[in-house]
Amino acid sequence: MATLLRKVWESVSARSSSTSHSPLQLTSSSATSSDSSLGPCFDSIPLDILLQILRLVGPKDAIKLGCVSRVWRSLVSDNRLWIYFLQYYQGHDDPWDSVFFAELNLRSGYPLQTFPSRTGELSFMRIYGQRAQVSGSVIIDGGSGYCKFGWSKYACPSGRSATFLEFGNIESPMYARLRHFFGTIYSRMQVKPSTQPIVLSIPICHYDDTDSAKASRRQLKDAIHTVLFDMNVPAVCAVNQATLALFAARRTSGIVVNIGFQVTSVVPILNGKVMRKVGVEVIGLGALKLTGYLKELMQQNNINFESLYTVRTLKENLCYVAADYKTELSKDTRASMEVPAMGWFTLSKERFQTGEILFQPRIGGVRAMGLHQAVALCMDHCHAAELTCDDTWFKTIVLSGGTACLPGLAERLEKELHETLSPSLANGLRVIPPPHGPDTAWFGAKFISNLSTFPGTWCIRKKQFRRKSRANIMW
Repeated sequence: MATLLRKVWESVSARSSSTSHSPLQLTSSSATSSDSSLGPCFDSIPLDILLQILRLVGPKDAIKLGCVSRVWRSLVSDNRLWIYFLQYYQGHDDPWDSVFFAELNLRSGYPLQTFPSRTGELSFMRIYGQRAQVSGSVIIDGGSGYCKFGWSKYACPSGRSATFLEFGNIESPMYARLRHFFGTIYSRMQVKPSTQPIVLSIPICHYDDTDSAKASRRQLKDAIHTVLFDMNVPAVCAVNQATLALFAARRTSGIVVNIGFQVTSVVPILNGKVMRKVGVEVIGLGALKLTGYLKELMQQNNINFESLYTVRTLKENLCYVAADYKTELSKDTRASMEVPAMGWFTLSKERFQTGEILFQPRIGGVRAMGLHQAVALCMDHCHAAELTCDDTWFKTIVLSGGTACLPGLAERLEKELHETLSPSLANGLRVIPPPHGPDTAWFGAKFISNLSTFPGTWCIRKKQFRRKSRANIMW
């Protein structure tokens, strides 16, 4: 390989030398010959072998080889080569399928404009160079219970804390609470707000399509932007949590079931936009209710504990969702674990009874629809709305939130939906567990912040905000 590459550079040197000695004697025929040949040592080598050699050379030297001639430039710019480089040189933290999805669907900003499976329209050589120049950004996933934060170039969030609704006095003005929240995050990350853009996930709230709900969403959005720009953040990208979870699942359309801290929301999204006119279904139970119900079950069975931390730890590590609740009642489901500094605990039927209230809320004292009923209702609304000619966009259901990580939940929901829906609506239905566990929305934000075109149209800057321009901000 080294010999072959040496010969390439010798041909470059010889060509440069001959050109410099007699620049006016270069005929058109010699130029054509020069630009249509890789050189006598390389013309006979099959294309696949040459691409294998370029893979071993690496992206920096491959770019240098592209300076030899038009033929070498054409060879070096082969998309297959740069897809390989994206996988093995930039893809350690971002898998290739995630990079491909993001560059194909999200690079143009919002509203989304997909390059429909014509990868030839994209230059992955250019994309590689652009992604290498993206400096990164701060990502804050402001979940309804806990917030995850970190750099976009990191493999995962670097820290977690209580979300902004739990910071400061609840009676304090929104501006003061948000300022305290963001200031705390930047302090923990040990970074100045003015150095990098921020990608922020916002919990789904004010669900309706009414004027009052729109005004409330706008008020919260304006408060967030005001605080961040007052802290001299250069650019802000604010996207709702459900949309980011959908992106993390490498989808732009579907239904996101977000099990939050206090409520569960069922959110229809078409081409990255929340379809509020179709309707966002809300169930009045979330992670807090499941933890509380497990606490009640443990008290009924004389299982002693000292704090809700113990109960939550047991829920996250021992609980699951039964495929068939009645059948599970007859099984021996005992399991034990040690909670640090609290000792050993053994649970039995409590393990699956806790998650069952998602499908049978009444056993937990909650008067609400079951999760499968809310999703089925949302799908019925999507079908009746006839928003597109493609009637399958809402048949992909993505779960998000920490509680959505309960083992067996995706399988049980899919089973219940097949039993609830008509055969035509249930055909092609798929329920996807949280692709990145409780950090799913954070990873959706990471897809955006590592785009070759970021910040582009995804972000709003201080001048735009001050002028009250109608920038394309996803909400």
